[in-house]
Amino acid sequence: MKDFAAIDFETANGNPCSVCSVGVVIVRDGVITDKYYSLIHPVPNYYSPANIRVHGIHPADTEAADTFPEVWAEVVQKIEGLPLVAHFSRFDEGCLKAAFARFEMDYPGYQFYCTCTASRRVFGRRLPNHKLPTVAAECGYNLEAHHHALADAEACAAIAIKIL
Repeated sequence: MKDFAAIDFETANGNPCSVCSVGVVIVRDGVITDKYYSLIHPVPNYYSPANIRVHGIHPADTEAADTFPEVWAEVVQKIEGLPLVAHFSRFDEGCLKAAFARFEMDYPGYQFYCTCTASRRVFGRRLPNHKLPTVAAECGYNLEAHHHALADAEACAAIAIKIL
């Protein structure tokens, strides 16, 4: 796969529609050509302490941010015609579908590929686990800011370039 968009969401709480940030990395002909990051005002607008500990985003960070429909209007222009790739895509695809449903938007049926699944197939038991930092390191990418949506999307893109 040479053309795709790697995507990662972070959520404010346990509700998958509570996306509070998104990172997108556009890859064309196997080369990163564009990057996008945005904070998102989550709906519902409450943060669980566990989620804050994971990604470090606080309510004050997203208080004035755009909501999902406004942010997605920018993202959709960048990803048009591209399949989406995520590490453990079930989470990110679930967030995307939940946000579309929450805002009563028609979900266009994006095609998702999973670098975690691909890692299990390619690396098997050679790796101690198939978490994003582990797989990224195996593919030569040093993920320093894990759980920052853009950093995770960049790591996912690096993995996809190597093994998809």
